[in-house]
Amino acid sequence: MIRTADGLLMREVILSGFTPDIEHKGVHKASLGAQDFVPSRRVDAAVDDLKRLKSEGWTIAAMEITSSPSSMTDLTLDDFPLILVAGNEIDGVSEEVLSVCDLSLELPQFGAKQSLNVAVASGILSYDVIRHYRALSGRPAYPEHDPRAISS
Repeated sequence: MIRTADGLLMREVILSGFTPDIEHKGVHKASLGAQDFVPSRRVDAAVDDLKRLKSEGWTIAAMEITSSPSSMTDLTLDDFPLILVAGNEIDGVSEEVLSVCDLSLELPQFGAKQSLNVAVASGILSYDVIRHYRALSGRPAYPEHDPRAISS
C-alpha cells in the first residue's frame, strides 16, 4: 500500500489499529524503499483524527462493502480533497469509523467470495479515484502527458 501511495503521490498515509509502524521490517520489505518518500504518521484514535480532518474540509470515503455504496461517477470536485479509509483483512472498516465517513466506495465483484485483499482493493480504488479526479479537473489520465503534473 505504501508503494501505491508513492506511485500516486498521495499526501500522507495515516496508520492506526494493529497496522505495523512504518519502520517495521515487514513494511520496509513490502514497500521496497517507498516508505522513505511517503509521509506517514500513526494515530491512536482514528475516529477523532478523521473528525478533525473532516472539519478541515476533507471528504472521508470508506473502502468497504455497505448497503449504500457510492459510485466513482458520483464523485464531484466538491468531494476533494478525499481521504480513503481501508479496514483490516478480517473485519473491514469498523462501524465506528464508518459512522464518520461521508461515503463508501466499493469495487464491483462478480465471484462467490466478494472479497479482495485489502492492499489489492485499495490499490485499484486509489488509482480509480485519481483517474476520476484528473478527468473531473481536466487533466490527462497519465501525468507524463500533463505539463501540470505534481513533481516530488
